[in-house]
Amino acid sequence: MSRAELDAGNVVVRVAYASVNYKDALTARGRAKIALKFPLVAGIDLAGTVDESADARFRPGDEVIVHSFGLGADHDGGYAEFGRFPADWLIPLPRGMSLFEASALGVAGHTAALAIDLMQLNGLAPEKGKVLVNGATGGVASIAIDILSKLGFHVVALSGKSAEGDYLRSLGAAEVLDRNAMQFGTRPLESPQWAGALDSVGGEQLAWLARSMQRDGVIAAFGNAGGVDFKGSVLPYILRGVRLLGVNVNNPVERMKALWARLATDLKPRHLERIARRIRFDDLDPAFDGLLAARVRGRQVVDFSL
Repeated sequence: MSRAELDAGNVVVRVAYASVNYKDALTARGRAKIALKFPLVAGIDLAGTVDESADARFRPGDEVIVHSFGLGADHDGGYAEFGRFPADWLIPLPRGMSLFEASALGVAGHTAALAIDLMQLNGLAPEKGKVLVNGATGGVASIAIDILSKLGFHVVALSGKSAEGDYLRSLGAAEVLDRNAMQFGTRPLESPQWAGALDSVGGEQLAWLARSMQRDGVIAAFGNAGGVDFKGSVLPYILRGVRLLGVNVNNPVERMKALWARLATDLKPRHLERIARRIRFDDLDPAFDGLLAARVRGRQVVDFSL
């Protein structure tokens, strides 16, 4: 591509890093109708430096983050050395965060931060009890475990990958449960166990979480790896006051900036070097296949300097 072929916008960004997400893998393999134009540069988030700007808010050399607003769907995304974007989409890199850290977090980190922020707004606090994180080796879940542990929560990780217990404990999980040994039950109300839960799975596990929450328990739902449908009872909601929060990262840019500010301070994970690994652009194909086959733990980040 030449610069003339870049999508519309008034700021050109030299991309340093772009993370690899499940949505990107679905796009690359044609498994979901995510790409809304063709040709399209995929990649739903990126971090880099401003190369050209026709907007007074940004100057060449400024470090920025870009995600959401249709990136990798109807606007060219991060898997290229340059991209052109409207200035209103750009988030200045927060102080205390590197460009690599920003991409290691990416949409996954932003999702984890939004979920935790919403749960805190709905009363979740460490003294309330245990917080369960399912799909625990995934990108969002790994980051969430790290952040929650840092905040003082007793984190319980639920995963079908029994060999990853040491990894999950190294991020701060106090307990690791094997999904393959779990009995999820069928009663309208199960024994109350969790003050909070971050659900990346949906399906049967989301229904079980609702049934097993403590009084005033809070669930943040952001994924559907186990299916988009779930059956349940209203009893957890009306007898225990359980709150089910939907986590949608497509927010006004000021809200996004506030969450990124928290990701650089009180919500900054302590173990990103364990969660994220750098890959070359040429490694994207196997990275996509690994994600779709559930062989990947944590985060993969394309490093354009490699």
